[in-house]
Amino acid sequence: MNQGKYVFSQIVTFLPARIFDRCVSRFQGDKWVKHFTCWNQMMCMMFGQLSNRDSLRDLLVCLSAHKSKHYHLGIGKNISRSNLAEVNEKRECQIFEMYAYELIAEAQKICVTGSDFDSSITGNVYAFDSTTIDLCLNVFW
Repeated sequence: MNQGKYVFSQIVTFLPARIFDRCVSRFQGDKWVKHFTCWNQMMCMMFGQLSNRDSLRDLLVCLSAHKSKHYHLGIGKNISRSNLAEVNEKRECQIFEMYAYELIAEAQKICVTGSDFDSSITGNVYAFDSTTIDLCLNVFW
């Protein structure tokens, strides 16, 4: 039986919530929100990314299997597929973009000056995702 914190919760403790709250307040992301905040959305999407989920449906099936652990994972209350799909569609993506840039700036401050990492990036940075996508219909239907 697990006596400590879950690995996902341990990873989340490194994320500065104060900076995220500043990004959310700048774009008023939690205005008129009752329980599914921007932080909850980010936790759900991070959980899906780190657990290698293929779709929203797959993510929610996995989350529903861990309903009793939502609080300990930092996700909050139960999430419906329509609710998660709606916030992904309507919530400002600039909140998460600004937070990512803030985290990059924090990482550049921590970066060792004598390392081979070039922290003076001046132009656009492109990341190519090379993960394979299952094209088999019987995976989800």
